[in-house]
Amino acid sequence: MVTASRPLRADAARNRDKLLAAAAELFADRGLDVPLEHIARKAGVSIGTLYKHFPTRDDFVSSIFPERLAALEVIGAKALADPDPWRAFTTYLDDLYALQAQDRGLNDVLARDLPNAPEVVSACHRGAGHAQALITRAADAGVLRTDYSIADLATLTRAMAQVIRDVPGEWRRFLSIYVEGLRAS
Repeated sequence: MVTASRPLRADAARNRDKLLAAAAELFADRGLDVPLEHIARKAGVSIGTLYKHFPTRDDFVSSIFPERLAALEVIGAKALADPDPWRAFTTYLDDLYALQAQDRGLNDVLARDLPNAPEVVSACHRGAGHAQALITRAADAGVLRTDYSIADLATLTRAMAQVIRDVPGEWRRFLSIYVEGLRAS
């Protein structure tokens, strides 16, 4: 028999909200590997309180990032609205990596496999639908190499995550070099 969970007490709800706010800020600034103790300290709660609300790092990731990943659908829809297939594809890439460059936690989420965060995986898959449509449209128009696939985009996204981490100011230069190699002859 499954019982409904009781609503949190007001103080517990406040602590949970403070933890989420602290985690969101620290993940964005420093990436997913920020020590959980730093999140608890920033939220002004004990590490025990943190673990009571979020037993694993993936619990934080699942609570924070599906909403942030919804931005992938927005940039995908914006790109698909552009009638020029090549410009739509390249704008999508630029917007995607600009988003990653603004948020180190999101950059980490898009570069990692997160099997214990199914909500995050699902949000990534929803965003990939737009990317696949952009790839197909550009290839069908003869402006993108026909052998380019969504798997190649996933590899590029992991590579760009590393570039953004290591040399944040150079990602656009790297992307422009890469994109020129994708243009159909």
